[in-house]
Amino acid sequence: MNSPTGGPPQGVPTLTEVVDWQHSAAPASIPVAPVDEAAIADPALIATPGEPPLARLPTEAELTEQVLAQVQRQIDLMIEYRMREALTPLLARATDNLVRDARNELASTLRDVVARAVAQELTRHRNR
Repeated sequence: MNSPTGGPPQGVPTLTEVVDWQHSAAPASIPVAPVDEAAIADPALIATPGEPPLARLPTEAELTEQVLAQVQRQIDLMIEYRMREALTPLLARATDNLVRDARNELASTLRDVVARAVAQELTRHRNR
Protein backbone atom coordinates (compact mmCIF):
# COMPACT_ATOMS: atom_id res chain seq x y z
CA MET A 1 0.00 0.00 0.00
CA ASN A 2 2.81 2.45 0.76
CA SER A 3 4.76 4.00 -2.04
CA PRO A 4 8.39 2.95 -2.36
CA THR A 5 9.67 6.28 -0.96
CA GLY A 6 7.75 5.97 2.34
CA GLY A 7 5.17 8.66 1.44
CA PRO A 8 1.41 8.32 1.37
CA PRO A 9 -0.21 5.57 -0.67
CA GLN A 10 -1.12 6.28 -4.28
CA GLY A 11 -4.39 8.23 -4.67
CA VAL A 12 -4.44 9.67 -1.12
CA PRO A 13 -4.35 13.50 -1.19
CA THR A 14 -1.85 15.33 0.98
CA LEU A 15 -2.35 18.52 2.98
CA THR A 16 -0.27 20.51 0.52
CA GLU A 17 -2.62 19.85 -2.39
CA VAL A 18 -4.93 22.70 -3.35
CA VAL A 19 -8.50 21.96 -4.37
CA ASP A 20 -10.35 24.53 -6.47
CA TRP A 21 -13.86 24.17 -5.04
CA GLN A 22 -15.30 27.08 -7.01
CA HIS A 23 -14.78 25.36 -10.37
CA SER A 24 -15.54 21.80 -9.33
CA ALA A 25 -19.07 20.57 -9.85
CA ALA A 26 -21.02 18.66 -7.23
CA PRO A 27 -21.48 15.03 -8.14
CA ALA A 28 -24.97 14.19 -9.34
CA SER A 29 -25.37 11.54 -6.62
CA ILE A 30 -25.29 14.12 -3.77
CA PRO A 31 -28.67 15.84 -3.29
CA VAL A 32 -28.58 19.59 -2.64
CA ALA A 33 -30.79 20.75 0.24
CA PRO A 34 -33.11 23.71 -0.35
CA VAL A 35 -32.04 27.02 1.15
CA ASP A 36 -33.79 27.91 4.42
CA GLU A 37 -34.52 31.67 4.20
CA ALA A 38 -35.22 31.90 7.97
CA ALA A 39 -31.79 30.44 8.74
CA ILE A 40 -30.14 33.02 6.52
CA ALA A 41 -32.05 35.85 8.22
CA ASP A 42 -31.16 34.60 11.73
CA PRO A 43 -27.74 32.92 11.98
CA ALA A 44 -28.70 31.55 15.41
CA LEU A 45 -30.99 29.10 13.61
CA ILE A 46 -28.13 27.56 11.63
CA ALA A 47 -26.95 24.37 13.26
CA THR A 48 -25.65 21.09 12.04
CA PRO A 49 -27.02 17.86 13.51
CA GLY A 50 -25.35 17.10 16.82
CA GLU A 51 -24.13 20.68 17.38
CA PRO A 52 -25.84 23.34 19.51
CA PRO A 53 -27.19 26.37 17.66
CA LEU A 54 -24.96 29.42 17.45
CA ALA A 55 -25.35 32.02 20.20
CA ARG A 56 -27.45 34.96 19.16
CA LEU A 57 -26.54 38.56 19.85
CA PRO A 58 -28.49 40.22 22.68
CA THR A 59 -31.15 42.76 21.81
CA GLU A 60 -30.96 46.41 22.82
CA ALA A 61 -33.40 45.79 25.68
CA GLU A 62 -31.32 42.86 26.95
CA LEU A 63 -28.13 44.92 26.76
CA THR A 64 -29.86 47.75 28.61
CA GLU A 65 -30.93 45.34 31.38
CA GLN A 66 -27.41 43.90 31.65
CA VAL A 67 -25.80 47.35 31.87
CA LEU A 68 -28.38 48.53 34.42
CA ALA A 69 -27.77 45.44 36.56
CA GLN A 70 -23.99 46.00 36.47
CA VAL A 71 -24.33 49.71 37.30
CA GLN A 72 -26.79 48.92 40.11
CA ARG A 73 -24.32 46.42 41.66
CA GLN A 74 -21.54 49.02 41.52
CA ILE A 75 -23.77 51.70 43.04
CA ASP A 76 -24.88 49.33 45.81
CA LEU A 77 -21.27 48.52 46.67
CA MET A 78 -20.29 52.19 46.65
CA ILE A 79 -23.25 53.22 48.84
CA GLU A 80 -22.56 50.38 51.28
CA TYR A 81 -18.89 51.41 51.53
CA ARG A 82 -19.75 55.09 52.05
CA MET A 83 -22.45 54.31 54.61
CA ARG A 84 -20.09 52.09 56.58
CA GLU A 85 -17.42 54.78 56.38
CA ALA A 86 -19.83 57.44 57.66
CA LEU A 87 -21.72 55.38 60.23
CA THR A 88 -18.82 53.53 61.86
CA PRO A 89 -17.67 56.48 64.02
CA LEU A 90 -21.27 57.48 64.81
CA LEU A 91 -22.19 53.96 65.89
CA ALA A 92 -19.00 53.65 67.94
CA ARG A 93 -19.84 56.86 69.83
CA ALA A 94 -23.46 55.78 70.30
CA THR A 95 -22.31 52.39 71.60
CA ASP A 96 -19.86 54.02 74.00
CA ASN A 97 -22.59 56.32 75.33
CA LEU A 98 -25.03 53.42 75.66
CA VAL A 99 -22.49 51.32 77.57
CA ARG A 100 -21.60 54.27 79.85
CA ASP A 101 -25.28 54.98 80.58
CA ALA A 102 -25.98 51.29 81.22
CA ARG A 103 -23.03 51.07 83.65
CA ASN A 104 -24.19 54.19 85.50
CA GLU A 105 -27.75 52.86 85.74
CA LEU A 106 -26.52 49.42 86.85
CA ALA A 107 -24.25 50.99 89.49
CA SER A 108 -27.12 53.11 90.79
CA THR A 109 -29.46 50.12 90.95
CA LEU A 110 -26.79 48.00 92.63
CA ARG A 111 -26.23 50.70 95.26
CA ASP A 112 -29.98 50.81 95.97
CA VAL A 113 -30.23 47.02 96.23
CA VAL A 114 -27.21 46.77 98.54
CA ALA A 115 -28.51 49.65 100.69
CA ARG A 116 -31.90 47.93 101.08
CA ALA A 117 -30.26 44.59 101.86
CA VAL A 118 -28.02 46.17 104.52
CA ALA A 119 -31.00 48.03 106.03
CA GLN A 120 -33.03 44.81 106.20
CA GLU A 121 -30.12 42.92 107.77
CA LEU A 122 -29.60 45.68 110.41
CA THR A 123 -33.30 45.67 111.22
CA ARG A 124 -33.27 41.91 111.65
CA HIS A 125 -30.24 42.04 114.01
CA ARG A 126 -31.81 44.81 116.16
CA ASN A 127 -35.00 42.86 116.64
CA ARG A 128 -33.20 39.89 118.19
